[in-house]
Amino acid sequence: MLLDVKELKKYFPVAKTFLERLLTREERYIKAVDGVSFHMEDGEVFSLVGESGSGKTTTGKLILRLVEPTSGKVLFQGRDVTSLSKEELRPLRRHMQIIYQDPYASLNPRMRIGEAIMDPLLIHGIAEGREAKEMVLDMLERVGLTPAETFFDTYPAYLSGGQRQRVAIARAMITRPKLVVADEPVSMIDVSLRASILDLMMDLRKEFGVAYLFITHDLAVAKYISDKIAIMYLGKIVELGRARDLFKNPLHPYTKALLSAIPVPVPGRKKERIRLKGEIPSAIDVPPGCRFHTRCPLRFDPCDKEEPLLVEVEPGHFIACHLHS
Repeated sequence: MLLDVKELKKYFPVAKTFLERLLTREERYIKAVDGVSFHMEDGEVFSLVGESGSGKTTTGKLILRLVEPTSGKVLFQGRDVTSLSKEELRPLRRHMQIIYQDPYASLNPRMRIGEAIMDPLLIHGIAEGREAKEMVLDMLERVGLTPAETFFDTYPAYLSGGQRQRVAIARAMITRPKLVVADEPVSMIDVSLRASILDLMMDLRKEFGVAYLFITHDLAVAKYISDKIAIMYLGKIVELGRARDLFKNPLHPYTKALLSAIPVPVPGRKKERIRLKGEIPSAIDVPPGCRFHTRCPLRFDPCDKEEPLLVEVEPGHFIACHLHS
């Protein structure tokens, strides 16, 4: 097993005003991630899907320990990442990389492209000098930035959004990682280029055997690339299973609503859209019982009182819903 996430939680304290500090000692927290568990195998594509505010990105950062968890464990190749010191964690960093959402913000505008990609090689002592440059040029070719020599000395300001994201992918892959957290890597790229970026990521997956934790709000994208999909809502996983199972037999009302929003590609074929009322509740004041009950069209008596557990209803297919408990 490559990655095993166990009951991962992250609570961010809410800043108080001066008057609130005088009147109360009660601490309030944003429950961004609240008991997330799943595992990944080598070379697997595991997608976290949900609306903005569901905790997807925070989960990814917790796994890489870019954010310190409140509680829970993250086992990477059997080692608990959450218990390691910074010195002990550093050698693992080369095997755990991230591709950020915004290709315009993820690159240092003062560093040439070659320097940005070479930097991880120098930091981890993998290569230096001419050897490092040759590795960078080879990676630029692999991600489709040719002629590589020209791009090596170019600044990010002269690249398009799609080209910058290819640089970000090259930088993540240069250390030959085992796991890459891809945080909405195509959401800010022109629609016409998204398929080519996804194809590139899948080609690199086959070539290097890398596993992706793919974070997205788009189930159509998740279907295209995923082995497994986990649906997140307000800090928790509400449904998890193989991609084909979730699309063939979605069980949770929230999953069904997300699937109904995907445009039907077949002309003349109609599909009923499930429209959810209201916005996702605040992660500060989490609703009692099932977190989805305030928007669920199928809610009934226990939904607003008892929180459903994530249970296996068929082999490899898990759901947290009173309808199936």
